[in-house]
Amino acid sequence: MPAKKTATPKKEKKAASAGNNNVWAFVGTDDMAVKDAATALSRKLISPEDAEFGLEIVEGGADNSEHAERIVRNALEALQTLPFFGGEKVVWLRGVNFMADTITGRSEATQNALASLMEFMEAGVPPDVKFIISASEVDKRRSFFLNLKKVAQLEVFDLIDTSRSGWEEAVADLVENLARDLDLSFEDDALAHFIMLAGEDSRQIRNELEKLDLYLGDERRATIDDVRAIVSQTKAGVVFELGNALGRRRLADCLFLVDELIAQKENAVGILLAAIVPKVRNLHQAKALEERCRPPLGSYAAYSAAIAKLPEKERSHLPMKKDGSGLNVFPLFLAAKEAASFTSAELRNALDECLKANRRLVTSSLDPVIVLNQLLIRILNYKN
Repeated sequence: MPAKKTATPKKEKKAASAGNNNVWAFVGTDDMAVKDAATALSRKLISPEDAEFGLEIVEGGADNSEHAERIVRNALEALQTLPFFGGEKVVWLRGVNFMADTITGRSEATQNALASLMEFMEAGVPPDVKFIISASEVDKRRSFFLNLKKVAQLEVFDLIDTSRSGWEEAVADLVENLARDLDLSFEDDALAHFIMLAGEDSRQIRNELEKLDLYLGDERRATIDDVRAIVSQTKAGVVFELGNALGRRRLADCLFLVDELIAQKENAVGILLAAIVPKVRNLHQAKALEERCRPPLGSYAAYSAAIAKLPEKERSHLPMKKDGSGLNVFPLFLAAKEAASFTSAELRNALDECLKANRRLVTSSLDPVIVLNQLLIRILNYKN
């Protein structure tokens, strides 16, 4: 089995700034990535054997505004204290939680403390001192963050927002980058399946990749069966499995997964709108694209490029990313191969049946499990 490698955290977003040469800041909602980046830098700046006397860590977790004041004072004292045996010193203000839009973060005492820290950094950290700040979620509207971009070499690591269209592409980039560090690669279907099962959290993704790494051994390309065998299912993964089973026309699997979601106390309307309707809609749109322009299915890049070349009137009805930055093509690509097993008439009927099922769930007293089961049977056993 090949030697294990450590996955390098991927920066979700980087606010590049020249800053001071001896001040670094790592912030963002992805706590694991923030911690990894700051830890890697601290080890680069000072060797483990010198860390006992050359590295001073100030823990940044504050219970209230008074505690936040004390933490900042401790950091300032550390920055102004000469190294015990001379030479260079690294000060790490670690895990700060009072820069966010919270009661503690908004308090006047906290803001005044942060202003004093910023004043010190703007005046210049002593050249023989290296200063690292790592923080969880920060309020990017505050002057401290805006000025931090000017005085520090700043990197922002934020979790991917799965409520926004196009999140799958961002997660795919993250997974492929982390997998590359482990010399792993995925078949297209396997990558899509991994994304939906593992979710968007970088810690979870890394854990699942490491499990997959051990499972594969000398074989370094993961198949969909490998992913199903080893990757833990999140709740979002079960929802994806339901859509996946529908796309593959596996009625028995669909009925089983509905029961599983209901057992997890999921709302029937939520199951319909989160798993079934999006899948049917994507299948219908993918089928229409197949009939009109036959985009290549070999890779997402080729498929996406073909869609982008379509005339505007051919693309106007396709789903957009919520931020308006472009078409949300990834779900269509995932549905494209499956759409071949459906006729256009079947998919039009499926959309109609989804609407009827939604009305039944909202307005009738029918058992919601029966409504969902009848819907799936009508979709997959449709007779023209």
